[in-house]
Amino acid sequence: MTADGDSCPAWIRAMHPLDPCGPAADPVTARPARTTPATSSEADRMQLVPHNPSDGVYPATGYVHAMEVRGAQRLLFMSGTMGLDPGGTPGATLDEQLDLVWSNIRTILAAAGMTVDHIVRLTSYLRDASYAEANAAARVAALGGRAVPTTVIVAETLVGEWLVEIEVIAAG
Repeated sequence: MTADGDSCPAWIRAMHPLDPCGPAADPVTARPARTTPATSSEADRMQLVPHNPSDGVYPATGYVHAMEVRGAQRLLFMSGTMGLDPGGTPGATLDEQLDLVWSNIRTILAAAGMTVDHIVRLTSYLRDASYAEANAAARVAALGGRAVPTTVIVAETLVGEWLVEIEVIAAG
């Protein structure tokens, strides 16, 4: 909570001016977004088919070149998720932030009735290239060794204490 009693930090308001701390509204109808998780078992019907051609392209190591999603009824596009605790404070170390990022990702997925098994693509934004190995190890652990199409970008973050941000696409 901020000093003026607002539970929404200013940096979030700056990034999300329409409704920064509440459920997003549909831009056409201005109705609140759906806030209840789905209950159907999309994972039972959905198939993930990795594509790693062996000729004509370099080998994929630790990820897949492409993931075909068959039978999905829902797609979830997750904003970049940082290693912040529920109060908005970043973890003190890279490892703490990676633990928080994946905890936050699991929480957001659960709100949509999904798990990390539904992740079909992810992009990591690292403040420093030296974070790549730890980021890859955290991803492999979080996904139980399952490879998905992955991109890693080294970029300056909006706040200096943010060391990693991960963006996810999930399907169910």
